[in-house]
Amino acid sequence: MSATLQRTIGGEVALDGIGVHSGESARLTFRPAEPGSGIRFRRVDLEESPEIPADVNYVVGTELGTTLGLGEARVLTVEHVLAAVSGIGIDNLLVDVEGQEVPIRDGSFREYVGALYEAGVVEQEEQAEILNLHGVVEAGGPAGQSKYVATPSDGFRISGTIDFEHPTIGRRYGSFLVDEASFRDDLAPARTFGFKSDADTLHARGLALGASLDNAVVLDEDGVMNEELRFEDEFLRHKVGDIVGDLALLGARLQAHVVAERPSHSGNVELARAIRRHVQLCGAPVADTARIMQFLPHRYPMLLVDRIVDFVEGERIVGIKNVTINEPFFQGHFPGHPVMPGVLIVEAMAQCGGLLLMDQVEEPESKVVYFMTMDNVKFRKPVTPGDTLVFELEVVQLKRKMCRMAGRGVVGGNVVAEAEFMARIMDR
Repeated sequence: MSATLQRTIGGEVALDGIGVHSGESARLTFRPAEPGSGIRFRRVDLEESPEIPADVNYVVGTELGTTLGLGEARVLTVEHVLAAVSGIGIDNLLVDVEGQEVPIRDGSFREYVGALYEAGVVEQEEQAEILNLHGVVEAGGPAGQSKYVATPSDGFRISGTIDFEHPTIGRRYGSFLVDEASFRDDLAPARTFGFKSDADTLHARGLALGASLDNAVVLDEDGVMNEELRFEDEFLRHKVGDIVGDLALLGARLQAHVVAERPSHSGNVELARAIRRHVQLCGAPVADTARIMQFLPHRYPMLLVDRIVDFVEGERIVGIKNVTINEPFFQGHFPGHPVMPGVLIVEAMAQCGGLLLMDQVEEPESKVVYFMTMDNVKFRKPVTPGDTLVFELEVVQLKRKMCRMAGRGVVGGNVVAEAEFMARIMDR
């Protein structure tokens, strides 16, 4: 079987319009990008034109759309653009945005696909990254409203169910292959939708200010206000397209069968995070215990990080702690009902943060990381023997030898602990 090559576009192409939520004028320009650079949004209307990677780690909002952010820069409602890009198999692209939100165009994915084809899709010399699952991955949205199961597959398929009280929609199910031709023909034309009865409430919250019959399917008590639907199940198809866009935040081509019950942007993003953790857990570590001990002074029984599975210098780190019944603290916490002490969960999270910080200094063997403050510490669920704790930490602010980080601990896709840290590098 021949290798799947990365793809970009052959030239530049621009689209104008308004943002569906902001109601403000917006413009985006698709530009070619080098192999391995991924999809990146660039706010060219801001000073220094900050770039934001299309990566799940940069998601800062999921209310009625997916928002990416880095520092003070934001790009709203990126899911339609990302669905088009991912749906036709483009791996590397620079998306220049003038305004805080991408133009909604007709509310579907189709016009972005058309613009990309106009620029020309070209293959590059490097091989595309393919994400394969090694087992079942489960995830859910807030309050259990959205549920997902992803299983290994030779291709990419999404089976979705939506359920709305409005009689025009009701409960609908469909299963869609997601390859270039199928996405272009079966999903790309499907438009976003909303309810007239929600308009005043949304406008009061600064949302849907640019929505109209020109860029959305709108329903009132009698049915669809637009002239006609493009598909009888257009509502479902658009929701499936949104999943394609949000899963593009994995930064690679996914091969999986995703089954989604009442999908939402927050749930889609949680599924992306769960898939990334799954792939990291099953892959080769960035650093094993022997390597970790070269940077951290901790030793048994206080070394609480087993391996590092993801690392971006000066930005983020993902570490693993395998919790077993042989942990010494289970002897007294609590006999007959073993629960990992919360203070040790935070300690393990902090050790991962220390590894992220130690990479910033020369001669790390002569340095040590001291944590100065821990804020907003929250414990969500108990951690017990057999759990695999995944710690995800991101740098919030880095100044010389001082660093502020935000972290969370996750078990089986569920957040069990959160904390913010301020740390400093000192001589031993």
